[in-house]
Amino acid sequence: MPMIPIATLLGGYRTGYFPMAVDEGVRWFSPGRRGVIPLDTFRVHRRLARLVRQTQFRCTVNHAFREVITACASRVDDPGNWIDREIIDSYCALHRVGHAHSVEVWVDDRLVGGLYGVSFGGAFFGESMFHRVRDTSKIALVYLVERLRARGFGLLDIQWVTPHLRQFGAVEISRRQYLAAL
Repeated sequence: MPMIPIATLLGGYRTGYFPMAVDEGVRWFSPGRRGVIPLDTFRVHRRLARLVRQTQFRCTVNHAFREVITACASRVDDPGNWIDREIIDSYCALHRVGHAHSVEVWVDDRLVGGLYGVSFGGAFFGESMFHRVRDTSKIALVYLVERLRARGFGLLDIQWVTPHLRQFGAVEISRRQYLAAL
């Protein structure tokens, strides 16, 4: 199976592009309006904040990267999934060199939610998330934002704004604003 070279992946992110598997091949995208979650105005509703504080869920980072991206690729609620074997293998290679990361949410020893993305230079580029237990992808996002804030990150790219992400304060910015933020 072919893989996207690491330098190509990082070069894409540095210039505002990201890959998706579409129509049996990998295509590169740079939307005119880019979705971001401003880290300083990230919102967590009370019910979710209570859930995050509960001890039934445990969050880890980079403990199960391949399992997270594979779970994202096999979401049953997304018939237009854009993650294929080439994307999985390419991002696993990027993970091995320290630029792709996962947040995992566990109940006991069972992976129940998570997300993955790419980081470099104070930016995190969120790629995909999944849940097997209600709200666990949201818990992963809250955990990620706490880590990004603690490490002084300035940008959380979410590619496109969805109603699901709007509740956390997601906004659209122009490509010009986005490239300036990079």
